[in-house]
Amino acid sequence: MPPFDPLFRNPDLATIAANFWPRPLDTARFPVRSRFYQTEPEVQVRVEEQRPEGNPRGQFVLVHGLESSADTGYLRSMAQAALEAGFVVHRMNLRTCGGTEHLCKTMYHAGLTGDLRFLLERNREPGPVYLVGYSLGGNLALKLAGEMGDDARRLMAAVCAVCVPIDLAACSRRLGQPRNQIYERRFLRKMKDRIRLRSRGMPELYSTKVLDGIRSMWDFDDRITAPAFGFRDAGDYYGTQSAVRFLDGIRVPALVVPAKDDPLIPFEVFRHPAFETNPALRLEPVEHGGHLGFLARRRPRFWLDREILDWAIQLRNKSADSAVVI
Repeated sequence: MPPFDPLFRNPDLATIAANFWPRPLDTARFPVRSRFYQTEPEVQVRVEEQRPEGNPRGQFVLVHGLESSADTGYLRSMAQAALEAGFVVHRMNLRTCGGTEHLCKTMYHAGLTGDLRFLLERNREPGPVYLVGYSLGGNLALKLAGEMGDDARRLMAAVCAVCVPIDLAACSRRLGQPRNQIYERRFLRKMKDRIRLRSRGMPELYSTKVLDGIRSMWDFDDRITAPAFGFRDAGDYYGTQSAVRFLDGIRVPALVVPAKDDPLIPFEVFRHPAFETNPALRLEPVEHGGHLGFLARRRPRFWLDREILDWAIQLRNKSADSAVVI
């Protein structure tokens, strides 16, 4: 990967600026079609799909992070780059995200790969599929690839994870540090609001009383996420659903892009031996980038989008070359 020349070297400034930076997506040139997938009884997820002009070269399936949606900025700019390069794009909303609370009774969590697998299983578009997950979505993407092992090849050509919390417990502890109060409070506010909204429509399933005394992400996962999905507690949830447990099982090419100065994810989690022993894994750390804050000093401004696209195109061309019979 060419070196990244950051617009901001301060990780917090990079993180916050990238979150608010305008990222146009040309929906006139590439009209959006919302598709609904019933992944389980009484569970639907909405996926925003766009097609390029002409015959597609392949597909990108993009998965957002915690308390985000298919319309978040980093998915929009990646979608624009992929569409211009000739790829079909599927931007997935996780359960209840992007205004889809009415489509299911349950919520999402960091290891709930079933919906994503269902989408990939039902995909009928031609061409190789490149699965890209950001933050929590990256944990889902890597975990799914590791769960499936060799079988993942029939659903995806490769997987990419950006600023991914592969060790959920370590990242939850990092989020709870005093320096990260601005981030934790924002996440908690949005997650508590989601519970309040759900309690108005489904008071028999969701009660706002459970929110009393929740002051950290660990508290939220311990008292709400874990029991909702049958885990003993937050420790059990984090321990069983972290992608780090599945890295050894990944058999498709996997690009992992962390920032060494990410305020939310300690870089130490990427010192896992699988990155040395599993040839499918490619770790490409970046010195400065914050959390999903890869704004470049010069054009193209969205450096990460170009790097992911170039990576996918190189894999596609390599695959095509290897298929040529002389």
